Amino acid sequence: MRRGRTLIFVFLIIIIVAVVAFVAYRQYTATQTAVVQPAFVEVYIAGQNIPQGGTITSDLLATIKIAPENVVEVMYTLDEQGLVGRAAKFPLDQGVVITSSMVTDSSSSVPISGPSWAALIPPGMTAISIPANRFSLSGYAINDGAHVNLNACFLFVDIDPAFQSILPNLTASLTGTGFAADSTSPILALGVGAGSTAQGRLELDPSLQQPYYLVPSEVQRPRMVCQTMLQDVVVMKLGNFSRDAGATVTTPPVPTTDANGQPVPTAPPDIVTLIVTPQDSITLTYLINIQQQAPNTQTRLSMTLRNPTDQARQATEASTLQFLLSQYNIPVPAKLPYALQPALPGFLSPVETIVTP
Repeated sequence: MRRGRTLIFVFLIIIIVAVVAFVAYRQYTATQTAVVQPAFVEVYIAGQNIPQGGTITSDLLATIKIAPENVVEVMYTLDEQGLVGRAAKFPLDQGVVITSSMVTDSSSSVPISGPSWAALIPPGMTAISIPANRFSLSGYAINDGAHVNLNACFLFVDIDPAFQSILPNLTASLTGTGFAADSTSPILALGVGAGSTAQGRLELDPSLQQPYYLVPSEVQRPRMVCQTMLQDVVVMKLGNFSRDAGATVTTPPVPTTDANGQPVPTAPPDIVTLIVTPQDSITLTYLINIQQQAPNTQTRLSMTLRNPTDQARQATEASTLQFLLSQYNIPVPAKLPYALQPALPGFLSPVETIVTP
């Protein structure tokens, strides 16, 4: 009986020692595995300057080590073999981390033609230039690569559908000059003189019950409306592109010189190139032609700067005089039996008062 208890006790000790040894072994292997895991990941960079359309070979590549948490999917690591043999979409400077957006499947036998900045245009998009000034460019806060919204303002007037001319029409006198032979019908002549007046309308005076003819006191006032046309548009270039061979989108244009060879001061940029869809490019072309060819019904374009990480589209309402009055609770002033003196016919520009010490 005593011998049986001793054997049981020995077996328990053996089992406890085995469990402790197993747990210790698991902890040791886990520690060894954690030590073996690499602390950095090697990603490919351009070891040399790679021209646009140039085939990427192993001689042109180098690697750098970065932390695993900083590695993103668009980077090429040593485990990936899809980088060698591809072509650069645009010139790659030495030391730049190569991503999937910088290369294409085109081979060296089919070189990429055209300017280097054409590769910056995403497939299905196009670039168009529009006039600009410091007001439409938000005080030149907008620059290359900026994300903007494009607003447009229009002036609308009423026109005669047949004449396609602005209303009101001008009146002309219809006079009789005689009678036709063998007839009592007069021969009428239409005469337009220098004193032709605008077409008016006949109204009845409610007090005297007498008709009178009203004519407009001035030309028709256009009605303005403003609305956001495009949202989250990328600015490709502010100002002119360089015409030098091998230039990139960041290469400044060659400064002009005068007759003595002295450089002429650079004028502020008056043009901006946007990356838009083909349909939007047609719309902008239409607006530009209206602005340049029809000054009386010109369109004003302006751009507002937005955060490049904000890709949301906001539904906006067109701004008109009626919208301003209702949206911002602006009352129309009542006609009172008193007024300010002197009369205020319009707004004057504020003048800074200079205090002489």
